[in-house]
Amino acid sequence: MDPVRILRHLITGQSAIKQAFPPATLTVIEQAIAHSETLHGGEIVFAVEASLDLPLLLQNQIIRERAIDVFSLLRVWDTEHNNGVLIYLLMADHDVEIVADRGIHTKVDQAIWETACGTMKTAFRHGQFEQGVLAGIDLSTQVLQQFFPASTDKRKSELPDKPVVL
Repeated sequence: MDPVRILRHLITGQSAIKQAFPPATLTVIEQAIAHSETLHGGEIVFAVEASLDLPLLLQNQIIRERAIDVFSLLRVWDTEHNNGVLIYLLMADHDVEIVADRGIHTKVDQAIWETACGTMKTAFRHGQFEQGVLAGIDLSTQVLQQFFPASTDKRKSELPDKPVVL
């Protein structure tokens, strides 16, 4: 157990999300996801969480484990072609994780997602949360265009485009 991490989580509340992601920013992110999904056959979900609950902290849950839990909770795996991508931001840890469904995971090297996360973290460190998330969406779009090109059929979005605030 890291007492500094626990303290950081205890003092990071929903106000951190509201400050970094005001309603106008959440709308811009939603529109970016909706536009992105017209360019490929995949699904992108953005979720942000202020902090972990104490039981998860005491279990020393790492961000990757939490991102996988959120991936499941939000049913990002529940797409026809198993091509959902979750961009998950944990404010208290100042960390971001991308989880790709099995249809993508088998085709894309993890280093690509790590590069995308690094780009987002750099923006976040400078307080540029909107730009960071938009960069993550853009990089995810490029990957999805390569492996799941847009079809000529008009398709319905399988997952909500609206950012999820946990």
